Amino acid sequence: MDSGLVIVDKPADWTSHDVVARMRRIARTRRVGHAGTLDPMATGVLVVGVNRATRLLGHLALTEKGYDATIRLGESTNTDDAEGETTATASAASVTDEALRAGVAALTGTIEQVPPQVSAIKVNGERAYKMARKGEEVALKPRPVTVHAFTVTDVRRHGDLVDVDASVACSSGTYIRALARDLGAALGCGGHLTALRRTRVGPYDLGMARTLDELAADLAVLPMEEAVAAAFPRRDVSEDDARKVAHGGRLPAAGLGPGPVGVFAPDGTLLALVEEQGRAAKPLAVFVS
Repeated sequence: MDSGLVIVDKPADWTSHDVVARMRRIARTRRVGHAGTLDPMATGVLVVGVNRATRLLGHLALTEKGYDATIRLGESTNTDDAEGETTATASAASVTDEALRAGVAALTGTIEQVPPQVSAIKVNGERAYKMARKGEEVALKPRPVTVHAFTVTDVRRHGDLVDVDASVACSSGTYIRALARDLGAALGCGGHLTALRRTRVGPYDLGMARTLDELAADLAVLPMEEAVAAAFPRRDVSEDDARKVAHGGRLPAAGLGPGPVGVFAPDGTLLALVEEQGRAAKPLAVFVS
């Protein structure tokens, strides 16, 4: 089995771990992982790495993501999404389109976001969701995240409830559930997420994604070289520099930015991901030996 990325269209009610387990059977290898967990309720783009490509995943998880979401105003839940129990209700009937636009605008840009109580964040070494399930109040600290775009695409009013469809582009680590919660709180009626579909992780979008059944019939693997060239700046090097990189050596910086850079041999083979620090390009992951 070749190494590369598989762009999966995750089905609803599957955990990201469930997808990895199925992909191990499809690809017939244990070396399978994923970048950026999706909650079971969510669907859409899950980037899966096979064999050597598992070493790319931690770097891909840092890229921008896109989502289509539905937020219900007028109800709050203990998980901030439809999987949880309703904890409060308050009529959203008086929320105007103008107030909604203002609330969305206030949650756009670089913001301080408190993760949901039911999340995988660790508090004193224990996952927050495990503490929450035991009935413990979890004190999670706000974290800076960037919401590049938060665009309302439709508003549907049902008596005391208002359903808001929105598209969101955001940095890694942003919880769309928390955006729903915070929008509802700002509007005084509470809110939670009722639907979520991830449309993009970095350069990999739904147009590239395949369902698990489609992949079982025809396993489409994006080769390592193509995956890296799509996601990161590319640096082609000489035979001498290729030998250095293959042995974990540093190269002079080439001014290609602060993030990972893909380094390629003269024949197009992917050699490594490097990161420029000062005047040197330091290997993050070497893929040849």
